[in-house]
Amino acid sequence: MDELGFEIANALPWFPHEAETPYVLVRVSDQHANVWAVAMREAFRRCYLTDEFLQARAQELERGNGGTLEECQGMIIRSKLPDAGSIMSGDFGEILIYFYQAVKAYPQVAFGPKKWRLKENRTKAAPYSDVLHFILPSWPTSTPNDVLLCSEVKSKATRNKKWSPIEEAISGCSADRISRLAKTLVWLRDRAIGENLGNVQIAHLNRFINANDHPAAIKRFHAVAVICSNLVEAELEKIPTLESADYTLVIIAVPNLHAVYTEVFEAVKESNLLGGQTQ
Repeated sequence: MDELGFEIANALPWFPHEAETPYVLVRVSDQHANVWAVAMREAFRRCYLTDEFLQARAQELERGNGGTLEECQGMIIRSKLPDAGSIMSGDFGEILIYFYQAVKAYPQVAFGPKKWRLKENRTKAAPYSDVLHFILPSWPTSTPNDVLLCSEVKSKATRNKKWSPIEEAISGCSADRISRLAKTLVWLRDRAIGENLGNVQIAHLNRFINANDHPAAIKRFHAVAVICSNLVEAELEKIPTLESADYTLVIIAVPNLHAVYTEVFEAVKESNLLGGQTQ
């Protein structure tokens, strides 16, 4: 999966569609969820910081502050990750959907910004639209086959009667369609001017920002709820009865969601570039 170093074909079985209409329903199996901590550890880490940054900064810390290179890498990784709680749950859901969108686009190449690298505060969610992907099959030539994918993602890992991830995802998706996606693209371009966004370049962003200078592109919007499997049936009762022509509603049921995302983040905290684990 582009710069994340993940073979997207390996994730194809993770997201089987149980239903397609009036909403997409995906039920992740226990078997697949149980391997995510190992299978996605490095890719998850790279959603927050690149290997190049991690290596260079760890070497600087090792020289300046003492400690082993391994210890310095672990300190940097932990400084980028959210604390346990709602932000960790939300980040996990967003990154999972980054994988999901790429899987569903396969064998086309879908790539996008890793917005979690751009956080100014690890204890808060990344700003603007949640998950973006670009599909540009003839780049650097823009064509009517170019696609922009945009997902608003909400997660629910524990019982909370007041929190309705499906309703919140639909509301957020509406904001994306009305104006937030446009603001997100401009914000990303501003960030790209002063820092490296990986394989997302300013020209890619301008292709969609300056839409009148290019053939009309396809935009696909998704309202996504990532829900613990034992909570999903109650949440499905809240789904609108009519299918929308403006967006696709996607429900992803993950067994033991809280335990799964906790295990994934613990694995990320303990990983490093030295082939072992931090102490």
